[in-house]
Parts: sequence; C-alpha cells; structure tokens
Amino acid sequence: MDRSIWAIWYDLPEEGREEYLDWLHTVHIPESKERPGYLWAAHYESQESQKLKNNVEGRLGHTGDGLVPSGDRYILLFGAETTNPFFEPTPAELAETYSTETNQMLSRRIGERSAIFVEEARVDGPDISQRSADMTPGPWMQMGSFNAGSLEDEDELGAWYAQWRLPCMETLPGCIGCRKLVSASSWAKHSVLYEFVSLEMRNEHFPGHEKHDPEKEAWTDVVVRKLVHAPGSPNVGRRLYPAI
Repeated sequence: MDRSIWAIWYDLPEEGREEYLDWLHTVHIPESKERPGYLWAAHYESQESQKLKNNVEGRLGHTGDGLVPSGDRYILLFGAETTNPFFEPTPAELAETYSTETNQMLSRRIGERSAIFVEEARVDGPDISQRSADMTPGPWMQMGSFNAGSLEDEDELGAWYAQWRLPCMETLPGCIGCRKLVSASSWAKHSVLYEFVSLEMRNEHFPGHEKHDPEKEAWTDVVVRKLVHAPGSPNVGRRLYPAI
C-alpha cells in the first residue's frame, strides 16, 4: 500500500515551459519510477481560480517569514509503501547522481520546496472505483500543507479530521478518497490530499458539504483559523501525468 508521499511544489517560467513538461513526462518521471520502492508518480497543475471556490477561503493564514519557498503552480507527487525509498537516497543525495541534462531541466524550477509525508489516516470516497489499479491519485486533487497554530491545537486538529472531515469525505459525491498526512521531512507538519473525479464534482459538492450541520461547520471555522499554511496552500490541481 502507498503509505508515503514525496511532494514537490514549484513554479516555471513561461519560456521553455512546454519543453520542460515534455521532458518531465517522457523522460524524468519514467526514470524516477524505476527506482526501488517507487510505486507511482503524478504531476498536477494548480488551478489558481479554484481557490475562490474553497469553503475555507478567506479564513486561512499563510506563513510570511520568507523561509518557505513560494512555488505552487506545479505539484509533483511520488508514492511509496514507506518513506525508505525517499531517504535511501535522500533528495540531496539523489541530486548528486543527476545527469547534466537533468540538472539543467530541474534548474528551471522556481521557488521549489519539497516534503516527505507519512500517511496518518485515509478514507475511501464513494467514487473509489475511479482510482487506477496502480494506485495513482485521481485526475483532480486538492492538497494543503500547514502547521497547527500551537502545540495545544494539535489534539483538536487531529480530532477534527478523525471525527468530522474524514468521515464527510466517505460520502461526498465525486470524492475518490482523502489522506491525512504528517511530515517526515518538511516545513509543514501536516498535509491533506483529496482526490476527485472532476473539477465540476469538486466545485459542486465540496465547498458546501458542511452546511447540513451548522455546529460542525462552526467547528471547522475554529480549527482552520488557527492553521498556518505554506505559500499557496491549499492547491486544487489537474493531473498532467498520467494524462487524464
């Protein structure tokens, strides 16, 4: 089972963008998937306009310390059974083995940040059958990476996911599944990955899914106002690889 995810966020300049994407999808990702323990890879392009359709937009705090790189237009994900394939070798050690071409292509990334996560919990949505047999995440996703406001807020955050948000995803139309992640190596201690069958289904059902329970909706408001997100988080993204 794919219980670990290595996530890489970054931006790209407009010039050379298509050349980079072609190389990434036809050369770099296929080569990466050959590494021992790598189970799948998925590459997403963030849809900036969709942030306005997020049910917590306007309530999120984002880090402004300048220490966290701000790239977020593209998100590259690799899945593995454990974190071991991502630490043996580490991303830095892996970079030392790259060819000149690979280094040149990767140098085009702007504001790159990386995180290695372990799955804390997961639920399957009503459309779990839409996930591919090789476990690659769905054609559309939403991913957030963040820290709790304080140490005292950690238990409440965990309770909110366990008692409310994750159970909601089990019945949300269009939801393939949801994973709550914690960091093995990252600025953000927490992450969450939602998978959807389409942007239309996500936009129709996710933003208002709490309206039937005002008390729990109010709990969400209390919890999310304390979070400190990475730049651009959460991202709604369309899968570029494998092609939809």
